[in-house]
Amino acid sequence: MKSYDWPGLLDAIEHSGKQYNVDVIHDAYLVAEKAHDGQKRKSGEPYIIHPVAVAGILVEELGMDTESVTAALLHDVVEDTDVSLDDLRKRFGAEVALLVDGVTKLGKIPLSSREQQQAENVRKMLLAMAQDVRVVIIKLADRLHNMRTLQYVPEQKQRDTARETMEVYAPLAHRLGIRAVKDELEDKSLRFLDPISYKDLEDQLLLNKSERESILEDIKTRILHRLEKEYAATGQKVPYLEGRVKSIYGIYRKVCMQNKSFESIYDIYAVRVIVDTLEDCYRVLGIVHDMFRPLPDRFKDYISTPKANMYQSLHTTVLDEKGGIPFEIQIRTWEMHYTAEYGIAAHWKYKAGISGKDRLEERLAWVRQMLENQKETGDVEDIVHSIKTDLVPDEVFVYTPKGDLISLPVGATVIDFAYAIHTQVGHRMIGARVDGRMVSLDYQVQMGNIIEVILGPKDKGPNRDWLNIVKTNSAKTRIRAWFKRERREENIAEGKQTVEREFKRNQIVLPDDQMQEFLSEIAQRQKLNNVDEFYAAIGYGGISLSRIMPRIKDDFLKTYREPASTPEKVAKTQQPISRDHKKSKSGVIVEGLDNCQVKFARCCNPVPGDEIIGFITRGYGVSIHKKDCPNVKNAMNDESQRARWVNTYWSETVRETFDATVDIQAHDRTGLLADVTICLSNLRLPIRSVNAREAKDDMVQIQITVGVNDLEQLNLMIAAVRRITSVVSVNRTAQS
Repeated sequence: MKSYDWPGLLDAIEHSGKQYNVDVIHDAYLVAEKAHDGQKRKSGEPYIIHPVAVAGILVEELGMDTESVTAALLHDVVEDTDVSLDDLRKRFGAEVALLVDGVTKLGKIPLSSREQQQAENVRKMLLAMAQDVRVVIIKLADRLHNMRTLQYVPEQKQRDTARETMEVYAPLAHRLGIRAVKDELEDKSLRFLDPISYKDLEDQLLLNKSERESILEDIKTRILHRLEKEYAATGQKVPYLEGRVKSIYGIYRKVCMQNKSFESIYDIYAVRVIVDTLEDCYRVLGIVHDMFRPLPDRFKDYISTPKANMYQSLHTTVLDEKGGIPFEIQIRTWEMHYTAEYGIAAHWKYKAGISGKDRLEERLAWVRQMLENQKETGDVEDIVHSIKTDLVPDEVFVYTPKGDLISLPVGATVIDFAYAIHTQVGHRMIGARVDGRMVSLDYQVQMGNIIEVILGPKDKGPNRDWLNIVKTNSAKTRIRAWFKRERREENIAEGKQTVEREFKRNQIVLPDDQMQEFLSEIAQRQKLNNVDEFYAAIGYGGISLSRIMPRIKDDFLKTYREPASTPEKVAKTQQPISRDHKKSKSGVIVEGLDNCQVKFARCCNPVPGDEIIGFITRGYGVSIHKKDCPNVKNAMNDESQRARWVNTYWSETVRETFDATVDIQAHDRTGLLADVTICLSNLRLPIRSVNAREAKDDMVQIQITVGVNDLEQLNLMIAAVRRITSVVSVNRTAQS
């Protein structure tokens, strides 16, 4: 849109070719304009430009209906102004009110963490989406405009918003099949998360752009002439051709995450052929394979085996012997094209010829399954975990022995496959055959595998260790739900033992009556009815004690004080605990001690994000360890040393680089070490040391130490290295 005022939106509506109720939309604009009067965006512009821009995206780019555009104009008035949902319901009807309510955040609800707040907001949106999918389409348009104007907010807010967009909203757009929105969200997120790589790839795309486009135009012309000749004989309409450029994030995934060179990516530029009938798809495929030499293993038939988001197309990579370059050709019908570009929004944009309500319901079944899984465990953050892990674009297609297609994320195991078939199949699983041979339960499925699940007795249940094996959050949720339902007493006992052990390690000691009161408060904060439910949630894995432990320690320190038996200890106890983050030159705050010397233990190399604890050494200050360091566990069993352990915390302003060591196990091959170092270089991580040695069975072990800022950066590095060809496992070194 050229203008984000009412005339600009009206112009977009008039040029859309769709029938809109302009009077209702204009009324919504007037309500929003009055409600947001005086409010400004971070850019300094009037706030009303944002809802108008969101409405414009729905009209111009997604072709949505009157109710969606009306709700887009009103989507922030309930959250940010005095207008109530009842006011909107009375004026615009229940349908518009439902859409606005679904997009509106929860507001000032006290929750234990930013992650939980995010999860509750996403859950609320999905609940509304299950009733009306237009909720999430409006939210995606809202996020898209915010990403287009993200340069006006502070740098940290830019990164937080970009990360949330990449982890939650881009996968949702992908699962709904709205390709253009997904690509733009990913590209704009990457621009803020890795600006150097983004600029490098952008520059490489611009380099020789005119030459590449000239070659592509020549190829299109030759294909078109051949198709005109073939179709002239039958009197049929000639297929439509267009060029397609791969998104920057799509290139980034291959260059920076899969360590491919820019020149080795064959589908940066592609030719798309759009035909009228299914038969024409395969007819055109034969023609282009006759014109160009197809590359082996580069043909994908997504028509016979559609992707999970209903994407259908033929993809083939061919070599143009005249120009000596490989390129991709995509062939699809017009209905497939609408679905590929607009996904579920095509239901509103192109209603003629698009499958109706039954197909729409089928495509939303995953939303209801995700909500049902979360309901079973009671952990709201499972929803965000599911989006991050189960809706990622990288997927593999595998088959049941009967030929049914199952789509799973890359890295999924045969256990994930079993649970994808049915919950009870997963619970009863005792083994699996892949392509006719037995495999271990941690076997990661590969494209095209035929998998047979071997079942045990009906009363058999899952193993707790499976939680560390499965990839999909849906499988984890069902395993936890089984333990929650079937093993309550066992869960309570295990959870109680875990809590007692962790409290002891963190020096949280209280008389029985006070401890019960303290635990009751924790249970209530986790929305549980009593302490036994809290123990059970810890036992079956519904609550991660390590995640909530920092908050528990803070509450303990604020409410209780360690009994003191000496005047010195009394004086020390009565002193306020130092939490002045500015005084922490080392990046670590040692409870009760200011300006003490701090060193980081070489046995575990803690980094910001790890839970840490300090040991008072003789003459060398406080040694900082990870809480799960084996040396800490051993020392805690020694009564004589237990008193020398002190609570420590990471400073919120820590900006140092910390050494972290990982062990890599891989199949030996030429260039492996080079690929690892190139991967780390692309991630801008300094390499401190590298040690490689041969192992058994043609394997190699590499131990590498790098400098990282925090645990999140370390985990990103580990994930990137795991994707390198022939790498089997990457794990953080327990001891060095």
